[in-house]
Amino acid sequence: MPVFARISTVDPVEATSIASTANESLAEPLSDAICTCSDLNIPCDVHSSNNNASVLTQLKQQAVLKQQQHLAQQKQCPRDPFESVRLPPTRTCHLYPGSKFQGRQKSGKQSYEVIVDIKHVNLSESTLCGYLHIKGLTEEYPELTTFFDAEIVGPRYSFLTRKWDATEETDKDHWTLFPPFEHLASIFRKENAKFDFRDQEVVFMRWKEHFLVPDHRVKGITGASFAGFYYICYHKLTGLINGYYYHQSSDK
Repeated sequence: MPVFARISTVDPVEATSIASTANESLAEPLSDAICTCSDLNIPCDVHSSNNNASVLTQLKQQAVLKQQQHLAQQKQCPRDPFESVRLPPTRTCHLYPGSKFQGRQKSGKQSYEVIVDIKHVNLSESTLCGYLHIKGLTEEYPELTTFFDAEIVGPRYSFLTRKWDATEETDKDHWTLFPPFEHLASIFRKENAKFDFRDQEVVFMRWKEHFLVPDHRVKGITGASFAGFYYICYHKLTGLINGYYYHQSSDK
């Protein structure tokens, strides 16, 4: 059973917000700003001249020219062609893009160091994805990295897996290994059972590995398998992740 503790990281969601604010401030029209002598690169002796019409005209012309140049630069900046369809990241507690968890996975008497690297979270679709890094699993690959995605149990996905060779009994045997699942045992077989992870202290998930990184063409590795999947329980208050791996021919 792997147990992962969160690694302290910079919150990319907050960083994105800060960057967006900075960009917006740069995009303010110059006509609303107060232009000074140094802003317009006008020699300082302008301040000592009489307030005649020619000086004011020069200041206005300089301000208009600067605004025009700024607008021209904005038009030349290439826009992100995917901006209209790009999915904004979402989060729940420690589950957000850029968050990392470090722990160990046990298989029989063996124990391996594991790092989980979350890359994207989409709570509206009840999914997330990222990388699993594991050390020492095989001699051929001392360090393995796989890409995985997750189904978050809730409005979109039920506790019933119905794939990956998992039966209802398989689901029951694994979910009941998590103490927080105890009060949900009576409803887990119901497809329309109401369970909203946003109102709970825990988040139940299924993590499914798909391929090796960086070489996705590798189909099999001696001594390792990613044909199965993980039953996962994430604790919001502690930030800990517990999980059990299932495959017909593998240990939990």
